[in-house]
Amino acid sequence: MTASSDFHPRQPSGGRRPLRALCAALAIAAQLLIPVPAAAQLPSMGDGEMTAAAERHLGDTIARELYRDPDYIDDPVLLEYVNDIWQKLLGAARMRGELTPELEERFAWTILLGRDRTINAFALPGGYLGVNLGLIAVVGSRDELATVLGHEMSHVTQRHIARMMTSQNKQLPLMLAGMILGMIAASKSRQPDAGQAVMMGSQAAFMQNQLSFSRDMEREADRIGFGVMSQAGFAPQGAASMFEKLQYASRLNDNGSYPYLRSHPLTGERIADMQARFQMQPGTKTPLPLLMDHSMISARARVLTRPGVDVLRQWVDVPSGSEFARSSPAQQAGLLYAAALSASELRDYKTARALAQQLQTRTAGDPAAARLARLLSAEIELAAGAAPAATALLNPKAQDRPEMLLAAQAAAATRNPAPMVQPLRDWVATHPRDATAWRTLSSLYGAQNDAVRAIRADAEANVATLDYPAARDRLKAAQDLIRASARAPGATVDNYEASIIDTRARAVEALVKEQAADMRANR
Repeated sequence: MTASSDFHPRQPSGGRRPLRALCAALAIAAQLLIPVPAAAQLPSMGDGEMTAAAERHLGDTIARELYRDPDYIDDPVLLEYVNDIWQKLLGAARMRGELTPELEERFAWTILLGRDRTINAFALPGGYLGVNLGLIAVVGSRDELATVLGHEMSHVTQRHIARMMTSQNKQLPLMLAGMILGMIAASKSRQPDAGQAVMMGSQAAFMQNQLSFSRDMEREADRIGFGVMSQAGFAPQGAASMFEKLQYASRLNDNGSYPYLRSHPLTGERIADMQARFQMQPGTKTPLPLLMDHSMISARARVLTRPGVDVLRQWVDVPSGSEFARSSPAQQAGLLYAAALSASELRDYKTARALAQQLQTRTAGDPAAARLARLLSAEIELAAGAAPAATALLNPKAQDRPEMLLAAQAAAATRNPAPMVQPLRDWVATHPRDATAWRTLSSLYGAQNDAVRAIRADAEANVATLDYPAARDRLKAAQDLIRASARAPGATVDNYEASIIDTRARAVEALVKEQAADMRANR
């Protein structure tokens, strides 16, 4: 999805459209109408083009809302898989000179996952990238996923978003007016679709005016993205097979499952250009095999989109059906994974454990798949309230994020947090924007009855999700607790921790004031 469509109020799964999401979209779009104060601007990267600093600022504003979206999910297993591809693509873009040192330093380069079942990915200002679980669920290989991520990355590295923003500035008032009229119509009508139709109509006109401009950008992202994914070591067959899937969906006129096609229209020029690239690459007609670990990752994505109780029950029953035996080993691994996780979601832990055991047997000869099966078993034990059983499956010294977080959760649940406190502290020291790790560390401190550190870790989690007012409030609570403790007879105060909290409180207060100033400027 290019920048032009990323500012539309997003339709969450199940047809919900929270008013706050619409208001957020209006506020975000309104920011584009207000010039950035001259003192905050850096030299432009093009005539009249939005600066990298301004684009990152806008991206943070959007990301702050996405972190609060009910569909946002930080699933360590899925995020690790996607991030592994993303980091390889970033490295290739760096080597090719597509990722400049300035953009690498200024932009976030952060993946945000959404539970949405629709097949979509979208570049956001400032180096944020949205990926729906629906996309992960349907791609047949990491190479196919790399094709989409490389394309979206190229929108960012080529400053397509900034160029689109510059072009759209004159048209944004018309779009905002249409959206506001839509809100009014929806509030007065018992038929919300009427208001939505007004809003969608204004957005459609806005998109149509930008179509000729975005087609050039799409072709450029195709070309550069293909080069980046190839340079990163991903198979060209992945690009070919992903493109074929998009072509097939496009010929069906897009039934709504592929919103990616609405923001990335497959024009004749793009089709011809990409087909020529595939033909120039040897072996692009050779299909890629389905790997066990990818099959399991896709299965996890399908289940975590919350498809409903009836669908989950169907997936639990699949391994006992006649078709299961005729499936390939990789397909069986995916089906067993989906069945075990579905049973756990249904709180049928006896069945979940039995299916997870079958999965461990099925994946015994594939290290990557066996690891995913073991982590799933530990996850099921934690969900079942059997933390000691989960602990026995996990390595407390593991350096990878999914296992470390599971081990920390198990440690907190067994009231034995000490072994996992230092690993989590080391992790957040090098990954300060990992909100989930901060919250897990907070739970470990809570299990140790270390309230001050627990509150500070909770505050840092709020900082990581760009919620500075909440972070300020938590830090103030920590300061109040320290002062109260100091007044107690015979009390001792950790002056080092108190100093850290005071320093962080001042820094966060500055961020709150900056955020408030931005809001006043945009009124």
